[in-house]
Amino acid sequence: MRVFITGGAGFIGSEFARSALNGNLKEFNIEPTELIVYDSLTYAGNMQNLDILQNNHNFKFIHGNICDPNLNKYIPYECDLVINFAAESHVDRSLSNPSIFIETNILGTQNVLEVVKEKKVKKFIQVSTDEVYGSITDGSWDENFPLAPNSPYAASKASADLFALSYYKTYKLPLIITRCSNNYGPYQNIEKLIPLFITNLIEGKKVPLYGNGKNIREWIHVSDHVRGIAFAYKYGSSGEIYNIAGDTELTNIDITQIILQNFNLDNTKIEYVADRKGHDFRYSLNDKKIRSLGFKSKIQFADGLKETISWYQDNQDWYRS
Repeated sequence: MRVFITGGAGFIGSEFARSALNGNLKEFNIEPTELIVYDSLTYAGNMQNLDILQNNHNFKFIHGNICDPNLNKYIPYECDLVINFAAESHVDRSLSNPSIFIETNILGTQNVLEVVKEKKVKKFIQVSTDEVYGSITDGSWDENFPLAPNSPYAASKASADLFALSYYKTYKLPLIITRCSNNYGPYQNIEKLIPLFITNLIEGKKVPLYGNGKNIREWIHVSDHVRGIAFAYKYGSSGEIYNIAGDTELTNIDITQIILQNFNLDNTKIEYVADRKGHDFRYSLNDKKIRSLGFKSKIQFADGLKETISWYQDNQDWYRS
């Protein structure tokens, strides 16, 4: 089985690569004899995320950008599975420099789709986000909910999703889109909320909390997200979208206090900062569609958070490098 992963040196992509080559995705018929990670190694990509795979004879790394017109040189003909993890993903960066999000997330995705079509790839998965739906006060979004992105990042991902769907409808590309809630776990870039707060506390610093801290997010461990993607590969149908939700919905102040409690610290370590522009109030996914096929997440938030905190404590060289 040949698998090609764009953005595979990033947080979620590297988790998929490690899981696939360590045999953790066998139950979903993902057992690569060749796994190629293709990554441009921007701020979110880190070769250390792939250190454990360097001596695996089934692993190959290619340094490249998904916007490269020569991308077709690297994706094998009739490749079994291509997964597009590559994306500019930090919302705050999209507010100050939206053009790079258009370039990577929209034009880059379209370039990948063209190559997938040309190389007759057997299955393509576009990895997306719950942010494409916008913000919701009550209830949860299912896959038929209208797209209403509010940040340049979310708008670029929504555009990429629509491009992917157009290639299914026009060219019958065998593709699936997954949309996931907020991820956490080891190897996550420290610009994100949970690793930022953990590493700040390790360094004896305060944690910067946006606004009043009442914005609500739903959390899923990155390994459960990867299992959800693999599950969609095995059991999902082409042309379909699958939400992958966590089981834990928390306000930002709640999650801050949980992290502080794990460090035996109190609220004096919180530094309230000006709210993010256009800050969505609440995200909440309805993932009954994938659960009706049999998918279940495994990791409880409290357990996953403890493991994540321990990982950053034990791997301080990783985030300081």
